[in-house]
Amino acid sequence: MSSYPLLPTTLALLVAGYLSGSWLGALTVCRLAGVRDPRFSGSRNPGFSNVLRLHGKHLALATLVLDAVKGMPVLWLAKGVGLPPWAQGLVGLGVLLGHSYPLWHRFRGGKAVASAFGVLLVLTPWVALCCALCWALLAWRVRTAAIASLASATLAPLLSLWLARDYVLVVLAFALLVLTRHVWNIRRMGSGRENRLGMRQQPSRQDDSKR
Repeated sequence: MSSYPLLPTTLALLVAGYLSGSWLGALTVCRLAGVRDPRFSGSRNPGFSNVLRLHGKHLALATLVLDAVKGMPVLWLAKGVGLPPWAQGLVGLGVLLGHSYPLWHRFRGGKAVASAFGVLLVLTPWVALCCALCWALLAWRVRTAAIASLASATLAPLLSLWLARDYVLVVLAFALLVLTRHVWNIRRMGSGRENRLGMRQQPSRQDDSKR
């Protein structure tokens, strides 16, 4: 049981989670590497899969790691002060909302898949690892990040029923956010226009004009 006032502590850590989530790993990686901003090329999503298509696996891996770990300190703090699972979940949701709707990037963020993995890795490690395995297998098999992400997000609440019952509602909220962030991907898949992993994209002149 937490020795701190529950609601003020939860709100303070939720804000801290949002602020940490608002740091987009893709922008940092691409700026340090001196390459094109992923928000203006390819799918225009500042996340792992778009960086992979635009700039290759090394920068994509760096993006994945940064987006996964950025919310971990505040989540460890939430667990360390003894917040209950629902409050830890709110802090984790703050991280995902920060990544998806970052205040200082005009609320234009990513799909929250890598960030959700990092949050789950702290709160429910076995659910996170099972979902990561599902994502990797599907991404390898169908070569489409959106399908792998949608399947993993759908699987996560079901796994939590078995592996982490205290976090079922928390994981369900995470999954719904990830699914919502993939609405356009679902539409593109329906029309056969969804981008595939491993296919490098060259920036268009239209992209250049929007930098």
